[in-house]
Amino acid sequence: MAATAASSLQIAATRRPSIASSTSKVVKAGSYNVGFNPGNTSWDKLTSTRHLSNLGCLRNQNHSAVPTSKRPFSAKAMSESSETKASSSGLPIDLRGKRAFIAGIADDNGYGWAIAKSLAAAGAEILVGTWVPALNIFETSLRRGKFDQSRVLPDGSLMEIKKVYALDAVFDNPEDVPEDIKANKRYAGSSNWTVQEAAECVKNDFGSIDILVHSLANGPEVSKPLLETSRKGYLAAISASSYSFVSLLRHFLPIMNPGGASISLTYIASERIIPGYGGGMSSAKAALESDTRVLAFEAGRKQNIRVNTISAGPLGSRAAKAIGFIDTMIEYSYNNGPIQKTLTAEEVGNAAAFLASPLASAITGATIYVDNGLNAMGVALDSPVFKDLNNKN
Repeated sequence: MAATAASSLQIAATRRPSIASSTSKVVKAGSYNVGFNPGNTSWDKLTSTRHLSNLGCLRNQNHSAVPTSKRPFSAKAMSESSETKASSSGLPIDLRGKRAFIAGIADDNGYGWAIAKSLAAAGAEILVGTWVPALNIFETSLRRGKFDQSRVLPDGSLMEIKKVYALDAVFDNPEDVPEDIKANKRYAGSSNWTVQEAAECVKNDFGSIDILVHSLANGPEVSKPLLETSRKGYLAAISASSYSFVSLLRHFLPIMNPGGASISLTYIASERIIPGYGGGMSSAKAALESDTRVLAFEAGRKQNIRVNTISAGPLGSRAAKAIGFIDTMIEYSYNNGPIQKTLTAEEVGNAAAFLASPLASAITGATIYVDNGLNAMGVALDSPVFKDLNNKN
């Protein structure tokens, strides 16, 4: 089963009215200062490019997601004039001069897209790896401006995707690709899309990267209970959702500049029971978190690369709809989290920008929770049990 850009509770976002949304502030050229003000909540309330990847690798060519003549703003997060302005107080996230490869973007409403925007707002150059069957639609949408509204950065400029690469992270090299995939019409016209080939293309085109983001997962039997999951479905979930991160880091590590960072996305189902999140996806996320710790040691000692994972709360997306109860999980998280507000993909993107920045230079091997604190809760505040307890008092 080929890896999709996402298929779990934590992969993408839909816009919902927020009780107290986060606000972001740009403090200087290429710098992103992030924070939010959730407001006060009473205890009563608590309990109540355009570059066509199939053309292969082109060395040292500058291709943009949208033709330069049609871009009304600079590709940079800030205008040149803003670089001369005095910085506001606070710690800036400055990623100017850094290059990021983000694997798993297929549309403009997922965590991968949000991470790309935050990294771009901080000044990083953005490269994208898109699942081969989704590549044509994604590039066409970019070219026709369908993502332009979503590309707007905090300073009003548009995020530029320097280049889009075809990628299927289930396959490490061409020898791994079975004949039925090679003959599949959804892969026709694309080349160099295995992990090894994608890394080689990036090296040929740009030489090196500083940031590697893994934002993809797939569980073909995610709607099945674990007891009903087949061996094939279970191993497919592990392959697409956890080993794909190992493979990406293995092949991209040689072209990562020392001091760089790698980030993946996980979910609380790795350590808590989430009924309905099946097909081996909870196991895959547990493996991903374990691998994060091991890879932090190995990549840290070998190349001085930091490796972390973000455990994000549930947000709705096209892929997450496959689970069937994503809206219920979003509502549950809102009602029961310590911070009672709607989680946004932007907040996950901001966390990733921090982890990729020098501000997080001593953080590696960590699972960072971005879920309004839901992971810390031991009971559900909206449980009927609390109503009974209140009546007794």
